[in-house]
Amino acid sequence: MIARSLRELDWALVAVTLVLCCLGILQIYSATIDTRWHDAWWKQIIWVVSGLLMMWAAANIDYHALLGRVSYLYGAALVLLLVTAFVGNKVFGSTRWIKIGGFTLQTSEFVKIVLILLVAKYLTDIKAENLEWKDIAKLAGLVAVPMLLVMKEPDLGTSLTYIPILIAGILMAGLRWRYFLIITGVLVLTLPIGYYFLKPYQKDRLVSFINPDRDPKGTGFQVIQSRIAVGNGGMWGRGAKESSQTHLGFLPVPHTDFIFSSFAEEHGFVGIVVALVLYFLLIMQVVQNAQTAIDRAGIYVCMGVAALLLFHVLVNVGMVVGRMPVTGIPLPLMSSGGSNTWSIFLMLGLVNSVRMRRFVN
Repeated sequence: MIARSLRELDWALVAVTLVLCCLGILQIYSATIDTRWHDAWWKQIIWVVSGLLMMWAAANIDYHALLGRVSYLYGAALVLLLVTAFVGNKVFGSTRWIKIGGFTLQTSEFVKIVLILLVAKYLTDIKAENLEWKDIAKLAGLVAVPMLLVMKEPDLGTSLTYIPILIAGILMAGLRWRYFLIITGVLVLTLPIGYYFLKPYQKDRLVSFINPDRDPKGTGFQVIQSRIAVGNGGMWGRGAKESSQTHLGFLPVPHTDFIFSSFAEEHGFVGIVVALVLYFLLIMQVVQNAQTAIDRAGIYVCMGVAALLLFHVLVNVGMVVGRMPVTGIPLPLMSSGGSNTWSIFLMLGLVNSVRMRRFVN
C-alpha cells in the first residue's frame, strides 16, 4: 500500500517543490548569517521535512471523504479563528498565532485549505451550468466570514489570499458575462469606500506604495530598499554574502516576506528567471492534475490551489519591486515560516490525492 501510494505521487510536482524549498533554505541561510535569525535555515529544513510527511499523509486521504465533512471543517476553522482572537499571541500589534504544544501556528494559513474544500464542495453540489446570484451570494458569504475574522486580527494580507480561491471556483463553475461585469463594477465603486475601513498602518502602506519617496525613512523605507536590492543584483547577482542591502541591514527581516529581494540581489536577473520558471512549472503541474481529475470536485480542488499559489507569487514579487502594496504575503516554499510552509504542503497533498484517484471508477 505504501509502495503503491509513493509510486503514484506526482513526482514532477514533488521535484519542483523540493528545488524551490532548497533555494529558499540556501537564501535564508545566506540572508540571516551573523544575525539574530541565524538559526532560521535549519528550522526551515525541519518544516520542509515535516511538510513532506504531511503532503504524503494528505495524498493518502480520499479528498471525497474531506469534502463530505467540509461543514465540520468549516465550523472548526471558525472556532480556531475565534480562539486565536481571544487567547492568541499578540506580535507587532496583531493577534494571529496560537501555541499548540511546542509550536506557534498562524491559524489563518490553514483556513485556506478548508476554503478550497468548501468552494469545491459547494460548486460540485450545484447542478446548473451557470451560477445564479443566490449561489454567488451564498458562497461569497461563506468565504467572507473567515475573511472578516482574519482582517480583524488584523491581517489584511492573509485575508486577501482567500479571494482567489473564491474567484477561481466561480469562474470555473460558469459565470455569465453580465454577472461578471456587474460584480467588477461594484468592486471598482466600493474600493474607495473600503479605504476608510483600513487600519492607519494599512493606509500608510497603501500611500507609500503609490509614492514611497513621500516618507523614505518611514513607511516607504521597505519598498525603496527592496527596489534597490533588486536593482543591485544586475544580470548575475552579487553573490552569496556579498549583497549590501541584505547584509548591511537595509532589508528588514530579509528571510520572510522580502526574501525575493535578497534572492534577486545575490543571484541577479538570471536567478529571478530561474525561480519564476520553477513557480510556473509548479502551477502548471497543479493545473495538469486538474485536467486529469475524474470529477468536478477534483478540478475545483486543484484549480483552487493553483489560483492561490499564483496569487501568492504575483503579489509577493510585485510587492518587492514596488508594483504591489506591502501586504505581508509570503513567497510560497521560499519564505521562512512553518505555518505557510505546512499549509502549502498540505494543499499539494490534496492535489496528489486528486491525482492518485484519477483512475478510480
